[in-house]
Amino acid sequence: MKNLLVTGGAGFIGSNFVIYMLDKYPEYNIVVYDKLTYAGNLDNLLEVSDNPHYHFVKGDICDAATVAQAIQQYDIDTIVNFAAETHVDRSIMDPDAFIQTSVYGTYVLLEAAKQFGLERYHQISTDEVYGHIPHGQSSKETDKLDPRSPYAASKASADLMVNAYFVTYGLPVTITRGSNNIGPYQYPEKVVPLFSTNAIDGLPLPVYGDGRQMREYQYVLDHCEAIDLVLHKGVLGEAYNIGTGVEMENMRMVEILLDALDAPRSLIRHVEDRPGHDRRYSLDIAKIRALGWEPRHTAEEAIHQTAQWYQANEWWWRKIKSGEFKAYYQAQYGKRLAESGGQ
Repeated sequence: MKNLLVTGGAGFIGSNFVIYMLDKYPEYNIVVYDKLTYAGNLDNLLEVSDNPHYHFVKGDICDAATVAQAIQQYDIDTIVNFAAETHVDRSIMDPDAFIQTSVYGTYVLLEAAKQFGLERYHQISTDEVYGHIPHGQSSKETDKLDPRSPYAASKASADLMVNAYFVTYGLPVTITRGSNNIGPYQYPEKVVPLFSTNAIDGLPLPVYGDGRQMREYQYVLDHCEAIDLVLHKGVLGEAYNIGTGVEMENMRMVEILLDALDAPRSLIRHVEDRPGHDRRYSLDIAKIRALGWEPRHTAEEAIHQTAQWYQANEWWWRKIKSGEFKAYYQAQYGKRLAESGGQ
């Protein structure tokens, strides 16, 4: 493993992974393959842009010819697939792009990995494929997949396709299913960067429903370390959960975030919940722990550090929130906030 094609590498988790890998493995060559949709941003990769081991290819993972060209040009031996439409709210508004990218795009990449005899194909998945988890239980990698949103269904479909290529063709694959990642460079449609940037500007924080949904918030670099470990030591054909093992109510996350920014609780607005909103996710992470991994950050530390990163890096997010984001935000939250008495 030396020449990695990181699809979706200009997005949030992908870019953090690229930066992490180039620092840890200076002899590796990392090729970022990204369509640069609204959430793909080359600003995320500025700190490695002059690294001779970093390369960028603009391309769609659904375009088999461009994928094949990149693999051949850079002698790729490993694909790490972060490419996906990732926001549940957008999947409810427009499912088509999610199916195209996560289902058909994954198929294209698997076919390329098979055609060129790659050393490894690694799929980045999500805890949302398990669906709502009752209290007292945590999802194991062998549990059935029970997705409840178009986003989660597209990711579950991709996981099943990856497994099918392992069983049918003997393709060397691994899968990781991560909990809610937070950290630098996350597009501000997601809850922690959205609430951080809104709080910085004194704008209301639209909390879905009662805010008592349970999530595991993990720092993105902890997730990157776990992916690295699975790439190098994971068992072929296996999936690995990556989380904190500790869940938190969304309202507690909001309180920690506001305290980190010294912002008032009066910014909180409870708004109409989204359809099919899972109340609780919880991952059993014994399997990844058995490989020697532990998260370095608590959820509280991750939220605090993330909020302060957005406070210190307005140059990154202000131009994002002034563009396409405004139309999305109005469509998603305008009516909800108006009905709640917010702005």
